[in-house]
Amino acid sequence: MGTHKVRKSLQSVPPNLAYEKYLWEEGIRYVAGIDEVGKGAWAGPLTIVAAIVPQGKRIYKVRDSKLLKESERESLFPKISEWCVTWAVGHASNDECDELGMSESQKLAARRAIEGLSLTPQHYLIDGKWDFVGHAVGATKVTKIIKGDTKCLSIASASILAKVVRDRMMRNYDNQYPNYNFASNKGYPSPQHIEALHQWGPSNIHRKSWAFMDELKSHGVPRIVRPSSQGTLFP
Repeated sequence: MGTHKVRKSLQSVPPNLAYEKYLWEEGIRYVAGIDEVGKGAWAGPLTIVAAIVPQGKRIYKVRDSKLLKESERESLFPKISEWCVTWAVGHASNDECDELGMSESQKLAARRAIEGLSLTPQHYLIDGKWDFVGHAVGATKVTKIIKGDTKCLSIASASILAKVVRDRMMRNYDNQYPNYNFASNKGYPSPQHIEALHQWGPSNIHRKSWAFMDELKSHGVPRIVRPSSQGTLFP
């Protein structure tokens, strides 16, 4: 019988509940992991999921969503959905990203996700160095974890849920806007996506304040320019 070789990306130590267990032992019962997807896309929404995981049950094969194949994420999605005590998704549309800028859009999507939970978290674990949650819940209730989606199980779970939800949206948009191959690129830049933009111009779901719009002036759609105080995080 042959041996099954595990992909290198899955050979690293999987995310665990160390952060959650520390907080649980401090008497903090409801801990939400939060992660986003779509921040670097040229089209589609910015999507954030907040997820509260249970104390008494484990789940296996969860990794940072970027380390998993699409089929693996889809397979894990119903398992994670059922495993979570509660989870919710929040979006900031492409128009809101254009109007508000990415930092405020991230705060907006996070607030929508948190408000969608059936329980109120007592603490929040977020991926990265920037706190996009504390403005709404209080900075003392937030722990920032660099590469949290590779270390923290609730963040990794949120990353998979967010990725699957947004990918499904982009596959649906592919039916509506078939020229851009959204089913494959999910709204992110790719050679085919760039070629389609030059041929067809931006669709209704493209972020029209982004720098790629400067290359498409021949299509007569101007780049949206927001006040500089709001636009510092845009490319």
